[in-house]
Amino acid sequence: MAAQVPENPFILVDGSSYLFRAFYAPPHLTNSAGEPTGAIYGVVNMLRSLIKKYHPTHMAVVFDAKGSTFRNEIYADYKGNRPPMPDDLRSQIKPLHAIVEALGLPLLCIDGVEADDVIGTLAQQAGDEGRFTLISTSDKDMAQLVNDHVMLINTMTDTLLDADGVVGKYGIKPEQMIDLLSLMGDSSDNIPGLPKVGEKTALAMLQGMGSIDAMLANPEKIADLNFRGAKTMPEKLKEHADILAMSKELATIKLDVELALKPDELSIQEPNIEKLQELYTYCEFRRWLAELAEQGPVTARSSSASNSQPSQGSLLEQPIKHDDYITILDKETFESWIDELKQADAFAFDTETTSLNYMEAELVGLSFAIEAGKAAYVPVAHDYAGAPEQLSREFVLKQLKPILEADKPGKIGQNLKYDGHILRRYGIRLAGIANDTMLASYVFNSVGSRHDMDTLSLQYLGHNPIKFEDIAGKGAKQITFNQIALEEAAPYAAEDADVTLQLHQRLWEEVSAVPSLERVLTEIELPLVPILTDMEQHGVQIDAKLLAAQSKEIAAKLKELEDKAFTIAGREFNLGSPKQLQEILFDELQLPVIKKTPKGAPSTAEEVLQELAHDYPLPDVIMQHRGLSKLKSTYTDKLPKMMNAETHRVHTSYHQAVTATGRLSSSDPNLQNIPIRTAEGRRVRQAFTAPQGYKIMAIDYSQIELRIMAHLSSDPQLVDAFSKGRDIHAATAAEVFGVQLDQVTTEQRRRAKAVNFGLIYGMSAFGLSRQLDIPRHEAQQYMDKYFERFPGVLEYMEKTRQQAKRDGFVETIFGRRLHLPEIRAQNGARRKAAERAAINAPMQGSAADIIKRAMIDVAGYLATAAKDGEAYMIMQVHDELVFEIREDLLESFQRKLVEVMEQAVTLKVPLIAEAGVGNNWDEAH
Repeated sequence: MAAQVPENPFILVDGSSYLFRAFYAPPHLTNSAGEPTGAIYGVVNMLRSLIKKYHPTHMAVVFDAKGSTFRNEIYADYKGNRPPMPDDLRSQIKPLHAIVEALGLPLLCIDGVEADDVIGTLAQQAGDEGRFTLISTSDKDMAQLVNDHVMLINTMTDTLLDADGVVGKYGIKPEQMIDLLSLMGDSSDNIPGLPKVGEKTALAMLQGMGSIDAMLANPEKIADLNFRGAKTMPEKLKEHADILAMSKELATIKLDVELALKPDELSIQEPNIEKLQELYTYCEFRRWLAELAEQGPVTARSSSASNSQPSQGSLLEQPIKHDDYITILDKETFESWIDELKQADAFAFDTETTSLNYMEAELVGLSFAIEAGKAAYVPVAHDYAGAPEQLSREFVLKQLKPILEADKPGKIGQNLKYDGHILRRYGIRLAGIANDTMLASYVFNSVGSRHDMDTLSLQYLGHNPIKFEDIAGKGAKQITFNQIALEEAAPYAAEDADVTLQLHQRLWEEVSAVPSLERVLTEIELPLVPILTDMEQHGVQIDAKLLAAQSKEIAAKLKELEDKAFTIAGREFNLGSPKQLQEILFDELQLPVIKKTPKGAPSTAEEVLQELAHDYPLPDVIMQHRGLSKLKSTYTDKLPKMMNAETHRVHTSYHQAVTATGRLSSSDPNLQNIPIRTAEGRRVRQAFTAPQGYKIMAIDYSQIELRIMAHLSSDPQLVDAFSKGRDIHAATAAEVFGVQLDQVTTEQRRRAKAVNFGLIYGMSAFGLSRQLDIPRHEAQQYMDKYFERFPGVLEYMEKTRQQAKRDGFVETIFGRRLHLPEIRAQNGARRKAAERAAINAPMQGSAADIIKRAMIDVAGYLATAAKDGEAYMIMQVHDELVFEIREDLLESFQRKLVEVMEQAVTLKVPLIAEAGVGNNWDEAH
């Protein structure tokens, strides 16, 4: 049975735990002054969620106090390996504490002990009084506190942990958690534990013996247990009994801290509205500021409420009412709504289906909204036992088809591409797209938030919509929409349409206030929706046998690399384990530590291994192994399993609202990340094949970002080189090295190419020196010479940095805004990264806009020039479009498609598209 929290729990929040989690989790928010606010936002958001969900009357938010604790007296090196707190985190503590107090929440920081000890003591006191305590933490150490009166909740994952949950998650009872931590130690707290005893061994010992006391009383019995190293464990226990005793003392949470306040004195107080306004203004939490003005703080609306009877102003009483939602079960009501839809200028609609897979989902119902607060749900396929009679799907869609396929009225949705797919399954081609709130939010600010409906509803409407999990359940027990009773399904579905309509009204106001953003939305993003739908529906043919053969070859190569790694290391180890890799590389082989993780351990991240691979063989082998392993699991093994049973093709999903710069991304499969620089990656592309009688044609833009740099900077030398059709890297080399164009060597061209691409990505002299493996001063000389010969580029870069700092965003050629939230960050590394992004974003974003415009133009051309079965646009990858074209028509289509792509936009330099043809994607590229 799932864990249940009793009404009005006493809530204790591990503020320190959440502060660190929120700091390292994206998005890394800053205010206009560049001061970090992300950790504040994360913790306050968590507090708000807790209060809205459980309506406590008593709670405390507990933070670690400054300075050492009693554990440092027991063991001087306790937490000694932790790196200093980052300045960007330290600066957020004071305003966070101020917000917590302004919300009226009791805040505790007790000297000499940790937050865990304060929480443990208060939970014990509450339990003694017969009161239930809910501890909000992400720290597994707290599992030792769980009992009949105490439960844990991880608000970031929304998971509850009672005693059964502890057993299910950790394999032991709550009262054994202290012994587990004592045996295995804790690297984050620097608790030593028994030498060479990890979690697996510690669990085996506890499951076999029950406790450390039992082990010490009868150590020889451990030798009979079935785990690796059991025979030597009795001796190890005796030898290290003192370390084990100290570890247990360190791991045990105190339950008897002297506190001035008892649980019943920790009540939620009236919030300080004036102070909250001041703090939210400083942090620039605009939505919460608006909420203060309209409804007051969440603590004022929740502290006196219970789970069963929310207070009158609680956010659990939806600000969006369901009073005017209807469920349509009869023809008369449905036909009345059909008339209203026909007469409307625009309406919002949404589909409810059996699956998120657009190629398999069946339509269960549709919802509509014409005016805010008024919505209807038309069920057509709820088939649970006792479901009422519904209008047939065929009848409903027949009536809607002429409306949905007409340019007027306008259609408004949230992720309309999905709804378009569902309608296609029933012979309806959605037309007249007036707005998609997901895309409107994305165009308004691609990095401002996520762009799903629930997030946008909270952000713009202050409304928390009904969650799908609330009516369908979670995990393995989740039911499909057709099985959900109409009493629950109808309000959920109708609310989707209503919320979408109200989001449209808010977001259209924001986007249309900036003409360039309105053009990006209406001329690029919205017209692209049906084009992507066509491409996804058509899919791509793949050769499953070729991929299976490649998987076998990669498996053999992986085994070779594994054996090679073992030979270099001198022993076997798990190549996929960061912990074991740390031991091998930095403890045993004594390789230099390039970078550390947030917890202070040596990093084994890709960029670290890349740097070490220059001088040491094992990191190079690990890198090769990682690359091949990822290729195998992501593509050669997985692609054949992704073939649709009906079409026998792979159907990806393109995403318009994911990347910060406007580029499309894709998933299931991800077509953007198939390696092209390795032979193995190119072989994966060989599996993307043309059907009988067709060829694959790939057309991509040549050096598009460098051409955009020439356009944006108007540098005469750069514009001249492109205008005369010169090899831009050779031309750059001639300028930088002071030689004639025909005397440029291969090595000079290679270095010039690195300079060209390095500069458009904002690379520093240090980065260039590492890439070319040359001294830093030499790299700096290249850059200085480049800017001397191309001064317009330097001027553009400086102007762009200044604009980014002034406005907080940069723009593409077409006016798409690319926001840079950390451009004024106090942390120098983050600010520099934002400055580099400011240089590159207009080029990458403009390239994204150009390829999207090209797709729209190409689709328009194919719609008029290509008859059914002659030519299809099947993929978009970075600056490349891929087509499936009938063999006998290749020449005419190639000439015209290249022309269409080259004319997608007029720049100060020629836009060049290059085409290739083959039996598969690799041959055509």
